[in-house]
Amino acid sequence: MEDGGSSQHHGSTEKRQVQARDDKPAAGDVVSMADSSVTIEDIDVELFKIERIRDVLVRRESELRYMMDDIQLCKEITRLKKELQMIVSIPETEKSKEHRLREEELMQQIHKLVETRDFLVEDAEFERLREREEDREMATFLQSKLTKTLAEKSALQNRQVAPHSHTKPRPFLTQTGLTLLKDCCGLSCSVM
Repeated sequence: MEDGGSSQHHGSTEKRQVQARDDKPAAGDVVSMADSSVTIEDIDVELFKIERIRDVLVRRESELRYMMDDIQLCKEITRLKKELQMIVSIPETEKSKEHRLREEELMQQIHKLVETRDFLVEDAEFERLREREEDREMATFLQSKLTKTLAEKSALQNRQVAPHSHTKPRPFLTQTGLTLLKDCCGLSCSVM
C-alpha cells in the first residue's frame, strides 16, 4: 500500500506527465508552419499585400476626410453667400448700420473660408503627388525584388540541375563486382 500511497502522493505529477503525453496529437495531426509548404518569400508576399491594402485604406480614409472637409466648407460658404445676397439685395438707402457691418463680416468670413478651401485643395493635391511618387518608388522596388527573386530561383534551379549532370554513369554489365561496389557508395557499402 505504501507504493499506492506514494503513488497517490506523487500522482499529480505522474498524471500530468501521462496526460501531457496523451494530449499530444499524433504526428500526422500536427500542422507546423515549419512543416508546411509556405516559404519565407510567400510570407513576405502576403505581408506586402496586407501592407499595400493598409496603405490603400489609409489613402482612401485621407481622401474621404478631404472630401468631407470640402463639402462642409462649401456648405458653409453657400449659406454665408445666401445671407450676403439677401443683405446686398437691400437698396443702399434702406441699409442700416447693422446691415453694413454684417455685410462686411460675411465677406470676411467667406474670404477666410475660401482661403481655407484653397489650402485644403492644395494639400490634397500635394498628397496625391506624394502618393504617386511613393507608387513609382514601390514599382521600382518591386521590379528589382522580382528580378532578384527570379535570379535566385534560376540559380537554385541551376544548382539543383548541376549535381545531376555530374553524377557517375551507371555501371555497365562488364564491370566487376568491386567496381560496382565502389561506384555505388564506396567500399563501405553494405549492399553486398
